[in-house]
Amino acid sequence: MSEKFALITGASGGIGRAIARRMASEGWNLYLHYHQNEAGIHALAKELEQYSVKIELIQADLGSQDGHLPIVKRISDLDAVILNSGDSYFGLVTDMSDEEARRMITLHVTAPFLLTKGLLGRLIQKRSGNIIAVTSIWGEIGASCEVLYSMVKGGQNTFVKALAKEVAPSGIRVNAVSPGAISTPMLAHFDEDELSGLAEEIPMGRLGRPEEVAGAVSFLLSEDAAYMTGQVLSVNGGWSTA
Repeated sequence: MSEKFALITGASGGIGRAIARRMASEGWNLYLHYHQNEAGIHALAKELEQYSVKIELIQADLGSQDGHLPIVKRISDLDAVILNSGDSYFGLVTDMSDEEARRMITLHVTAPFLLTKGLLGRLIQKRSGNIIAVTSIWGEIGASCEVLYSMVKGGQNTFVKALAKEVAPSGIRVNAVSPGAISTPMLAHFDEDELSGLAEEIPMGRLGRPEEVAGAVSFLLSEDAAYMTGQVLSVNGGWSTA
C-alpha cells in the first residue's frame, strides 16, 4: 500500500488536533500547519509518534497577505487537504474594525482559495485526492452577532460545491464538514450557564466533541464516500435555529 500524505491547517486547535489524531491512526503522513500555538503543535507531534507516521510542522499566518505561500512551498507529495484554520468574532457588525474584518476574510476565504489553488496541481497530477473544508452551521443558516463569520463560512460552503464540479473529472473529491456547537476553546467566550443553555437548545442535549467532527472527516476521506462530492455534511446534533 502506497503512503498517503495530507495537509491539515489549524492543526493545533481542538478540532484540528482531533482530525490529526484520527488520520495518523489511519496511517496518514501529515503536514501540520499552525500559527502561534507552538507548544500545542509540538505536543501533538510528540503524541502522534505512536503511529509511526511522518509528521512535518509548518508555521504560517493565514490571516496575512501571502500567508499561504510558506505552506505551498513546503509540500511535495499530497493526497488530501483539510482546510480547518479559522477564528470567530462575536459582536455587532458596527463594533468590528475594518482591519478585523479584512483579516477574517483573508483567513477564511482568500487563504483557503489561494492555498487550494497552489496545491491543486499535485492532486490533478495524481488524478485522485480529497479536499475537505471544516465550515460551520452558521455558514448554512447565519447567526446574529456572528455576521461576518457566517458570511465567510457560507462562502466556504459555496467554494466546496463549485470546486467539486470543476475537479471531479480529475478524480478529486471536494466536501465540507459543517459542525454545530463543538466543545473547543472557540466557545471560551461563553460562561458555564450559557453553555448549559446552549446544550439545552440542541435536540441531542449536549455539545459535540471534536472527535465526532474528525469521524466525519475520516468518512469523507474513505472509500465509503467514493461517490460523494460537493456535499456539506452537518455534524450538529440536530441543532438548527433557522
